[in-house]
Amino acid sequence: MLCLVPLGQLIWRALHHHLTANPIEYITHQTGDWTIIFVVITLSVTPARRILRLPDLIRFRRMLGLFAFFYGFLHFGTWVGLDKFFDWADMMADVRKRPFITAGFTGFVLMIPLAITSTAGWIRRLGGRRWLALHRLIYVTAFAGVVHYYWLVKSDVRKPLFYGALVFLLLGLRVVLWLVAKRGRPAAEPQPQLTTAETA
Repeated sequence: MLCLVPLGQLIWRALHHHLTANPIEYITHQTGDWTIIFVVITLSVTPARRILRLPDLIRFRRMLGLFAFFYGFLHFGTWVGLDKFFDWADMMADVRKRPFITAGFTGFVLMIPLAITSTAGWIRRLGGRRWLALHRLIYVTAFAGVVHYYWLVKSDVRKPLFYGALVFLLLGLRVVLWLVAKRGRPAAEPQPQLTTAETA
């Protein structure tokens, strides 16, 4: 329910005509902000569960990742339907010619296979290692989202730099935690098998 609060706020503002003088731009920016916020929150689950010793946090990661895709879909859908009015030729021209749209489009496209394969059934079909390898695309998505935001705002880059710093910090924490776990693991100890409730 908390994850739906941003959508609820948008709907409330729309019903009360509080979407500013440029409603399309406001909706685009709000859904874009919440997309990258949920990407960052999703990336924070693994470091948080290990540092805080709360393994049950893993139960929320796929749901949070799906909400990142949900708001990314709203962001993309606003551009497609409200901004471009389904003019596919114009959209493809924008993707080719405008770097910030190219970066954003890339990030959204990479989220699609992650959303599709988010179920326990897909983990079983792909196998743990292949599923993990595929879902590391979230790192590329996060980077593309930050670049998209940075190139979009042009002047006041504080927010994209803030999100970029968070992504860099979270990826750095993952590397540190991986190195610590590898150093503490006996050489002969077999690697644990991935379950549908846990990923790296």
